[in-house]
Amino acid sequence: MSVLCLGEALVDLICERPLSDLADADAFVPAFGGASANVAVTAARHGARVALAGGAGDDAWGRWLRARLEREGVDTRFFTLAEEARTRLAFVAIDTAGEPRYELYGEDPRSLLHAFGRGAEDAVAASDGLFLTTNVLVDPDERELALSLREQALAAGQPVVFDPNLRLPRWRLRSQAQSYANACVRDALLVCATSEEAALMTGETEPEQAARALLKGGARMVVLTLGARGAILRGELRADAPGVPAQVRSTVGAGDTLTGVLLARLALSGWYPAAAAAGLREAVAEASRATERWAALD
Repeated sequence: MSVLCLGEALVDLICERPLSDLADADAFVPAFGGASANVAVTAARHGARVALAGGAGDDAWGRWLRARLEREGVDTRFFTLAEEARTRLAFVAIDTAGEPRYELYGEDPRSLLHAFGRGAEDAVAASDGLFLTTNVLVDPDERELALSLREQALAAGQPVVFDPNLRLPRWRLRSQAQSYANACVRDALLVCATSEEAALMTGETEPEQAARALLKGGARMVVLTLGARGAILRGELRADAPGVPAQVRSTVGAGDTLTGVLLARLALSGWYPAAAAAGLREAVAEASRATERWAALD
């Protein structure tokens, strides 16, 4: 395999009309979801060899997710279905600006702990690069494993790509989320974040200043997404990609799409940093197109 992605897959249940309150929904449509899973599928669609380490419950929804991953060409040898867990469902309400609000149901399968058995270190050693988000850092035991795998990858000279994907309601303390997100910036080849996440992590509300702070934190390159204004790349290389006009329905998964495109471009280039700069406009364009559908993936 080329890229080992750590994280969850879940089912998004989306009400496909604008809502101010989830209680106003009258119907939900199931869709593939989960930040790391979305990134893995997007990278696979763009030609990268990708494995997803995680899992779901051993139920109909979990089997549905695994089948979708396999159809998309994602390696599922480390994607386990846990008998004692129920697959997570995210009920999604999308407001008139296209911004989602999530309500999570189902059990946390602690899927990363089940994914490897005793083979976690071997899985990292067999990979060329590692991708993770903070979603695998919320549970203390999963956090210990994920951070140890990150250190193993770095010690072996493997590139690490980090997307904070900060979901504060999952964390007991806001400061804890900030601390662990910033800990994953150090030595990352690429950090992809929204401008809002970067502000939360650095205290800098201006994107250029926030990017500079993340670079001082140890990232080699930083991509900050700026919504309709596109994205900027700073660090070892510098690039700007203007926004691409779109008829926005939903921003669900748009950032995952951008990250997945850049992850694929880096992996296919042999982790050559210039590939991120060269692929930034494509990544922004695909993320923009993603906002024209309700779900993260078509």
